[in-house]
Amino acid sequence: MHSAAPYIGRFAPTPSGYLHFGSLVAALASYLDARQQQGQWLIRMEDLDQPRSIAGASEHIIDTLACYGMHSDGDILYQHRRLGLYAAQIDQWLAQGQAYYCDCSRRQLAEFGGVYPGTCRHRQLPPAEDHAVRLIVPEQPITTMDRLQPPFTQDLTTTLGDFIIRRRDGIYAYQLAVVLDDIAQGITDVVRGADLLDSTPRQQWIYQLLGQPLPRYLHIPLLLRADGEKLSKRLGSTPLDPTRAPAELFRALQALAQQPPASLRSASVEKQLEWAIAHWQPERLSPTQSLPHDRLFD
Repeated sequence: MHSAAPYIGRFAPTPSGYLHFGSLVAALASYLDARQQQGQWLIRMEDLDQPRSIAGASEHIIDTLACYGMHSDGDILYQHRRLGLYAAQIDQWLAQGQAYYCDCSRRQLAEFGGVYPGTCRHRQLPPAEDHAVRLIVPEQPITTMDRLQPPFTQDLTTTLGDFIIRRRDGIYAYQLAVVLDDIAQGITDVVRGADLLDSTPRQQWIYQLLGQPLPRYLHIPLLLRADGEKLSKRLGSTPLDPTRAPAELFRALQALAQQPPASLRSASVEKQLEWAIAHWQPERLSPTQSLPHDRLFD
């Protein structure tokens, strides 16, 4: 069941670096989708992995988005301030037998090809600093319905097994935090890159365990570099240059297949966003999971 509440969307970058063009495309898609439906658009910093976060990156991301005309409609949520809430939910599942401690190493699990075999499910390990926590998955397949991509079905038991919700180093897993945060912020619509489609069944399972309605999903194609890798901070993709915001925003509209008129190319950020909100049609995007970055533009 999906939420019928007024639209609330979000953009949730990781402050492990500065925004690049792929980030702009994702942010713009989520922003336009919210604005066209007279909804709210929120910014959330997914900074769970503090060792990977770069000092000043959160502020730089917020300032960069502002240069492209995108401002959060509410307070910005920082995941590192919510660790107690994640811990409380895990403790509840541990008490209910829905989750358990695991001390398996990557080396021990390598032979199983990425599918956890349930080694620790019945061992009843005690709490320990170097123990991960895994969530027991359902035996039935889960299907994700998307506004752009075809239905995506995944059997968590055979493709992943019981998955980690707190790592052995104590860092809480994205799959847990993203759902708890989306629920807390009342998110009704998730617009994000298609690389996260594979994560969605795990998140749907958490929604189901919590008895909460699912958001609507729109997974947009990723932009790929010439070598086939997605644009990313990890690979050193070129940071956005706010002094070129109008030109970059026009290119982002092209990447999103919105067919902006040539006359808009030299318009201000404000004028481009005004046009884009009025003409936003996500169905113009191809229902694929990636697009070659070097073939998209005039």
